[in-house]
Amino acid sequence: MAAAEPAEELKTLDATLTSIEAVLDVDKMRTEVAELNEMAAAPDLWDDPEKAQKITSRLSYVQGEIARLEGLRARLNDVGVLLDLAESEDDAGAKAEVRTELSALGKAIGELEVRTLLSGEYDAREALITIRAEAGGSDASDFANLLLRMYLRWAERHGFPTEIYDTSYAEEAGIKSATFSVKAPYAYGTLSVEQGTHRMVRISPYDNQGRRQTSFAGVEVLPVVESSDHVDIPEDDLRIDVYRSSGPGGQGVNTTDSAVRITHLPTGIVVSCQNERSQLQNKARAMEVLQAKLLERRRQEEQAKMDALKGDSSGSWGNQMRSYVLHPYQMVKDLRTEVETGNTASVLDGEIDEFIEAAIRWRRRLANSTASA
Repeated sequence: MAAAEPAEELKTLDATLTSIEAVLDVDKMRTEVAELNEMAAAPDLWDDPEKAQKITSRLSYVQGEIARLEGLRARLNDVGVLLDLAESEDDAGAKAEVRTELSALGKAIGELEVRTLLSGEYDAREALITIRAEAGGSDASDFANLLLRMYLRWAERHGFPTEIYDTSYAEEAGIKSATFSVKAPYAYGTLSVEQGTHRMVRISPYDNQGRRQTSFAGVEVLPVVESSDHVDIPEDDLRIDVYRSSGPGGQGVNTTDSAVRITHLPTGIVVSCQNERSQLQNKARAMEVLQAKLLERRRQEEQAKMDALKGDSSGSWGNQMRSYVLHPYQMVKDLRTEVETGNTASVLDGEIDEFIEAAIRWRRRLANSTASA
């Protein structure tokens, strides 16, 4: 009877992996790798560095996905052989090894299954993330800085390149805001569930009476704009200001006016970039952020029209999405999925996959229930 449980688990995992392989279309991925290899071998590839970077990044990503699927399939086959051996010889050690490997495979296949849920229009894009300090004074600025580090550490753990476009430092500690990109396929679809208001409760290090303080920070996640998006911005709609970059405490970073602030006059959207040395580079980065914000604004307007036609009166699910409590007890809890942990240090060090995966599944269930209503 004990051996039947692993056998059933193995059968379930095999069915799940087969479904994932069908959804991701491994044959199509192999065809894409062949095409990308041909493009990457072109002698004039690096005449256009931006295009070359996209080709090589995409090639690396698809090859990695194929290797991941093939590796899981091989492990699943191996554990099946080991299970047969363990049962035929009634080997307790082998049975324990089977259970350990099935547990690890269940986690790995579950993580990959989440990838199949990212089927939105922009989910495959890279991500632009902006973090802003909200209510809570210096504690909120410090909290915003902690969130910035959390996401950068998350990206680092996954081997995803990041680029910080702009950082506005607060006077006493932390940041007023920061904008950065995560340059990996499906970064937007994955991180979009992080959008909303994050709340921290702790003893304030900035209160000389040591009182408990609640502070808030907002996270905005946008898809990176691609050439096919056609976001036209007339020059007359823009006001462009240049200024000198500054660091923590107002310290000057550059000796020239290289930082750029762009105001989109019709909407009032303001973006800035100061992390590049060149004014032209900062302007180009700021325009990327502005285009992403305008694309998201257009998407939201289109969604609002569809919701109105459907009579959708549901509120935004993004607000008040997670609490980080450091006093009087230690807990991070997602208010949408009820996922929680007492290991606050690991979460703030970037171990947030459990929260992200649960939120992606929650969002899919919510979308399915709304569609069937």
